[in-house]
Amino acid sequence: MACAAARSPADQDRFICIYPAYLNNKKTIAEGRRIPISKAVENPTATEIQDVCSAVGLNVFLEKNKMYSREWNRDAQYRGRVRIQLKQEDGSLCLVQFPSHYTLSLTSGS
Repeated sequence: MACAAARSPADQDRFICIYPAYLNNKKTIAEGRRIPISKAVENPTATEIQDVCSAVGLNVFLEKNKMYSREWNRDAQYRGRVRIQLKQEDGSLCLVQFPSHYTLSLTSGS
């Protein structure tokens, strides 16, 4: 098995994951919200997150059948996660305004 440091940042399994619960203002921090309520939105879907990230110019792909582990509701509306590439193969940032997953989440929610 390859060491994580030896894999390229451009490999899809190295992309960061954003679940809709991270940006949902209806969730508490214990339920999975990761950003302030003032920046969060009401019931975002993985498709909406994908659309926003694509519009900004990020390389994204949607995994429709994935579920956030803290999500108790199994409805299709709450399914999905978005994988986002932050670093290129050489390790440089894809977009300098998004150096980390935290800055990406704050911007996507606004």
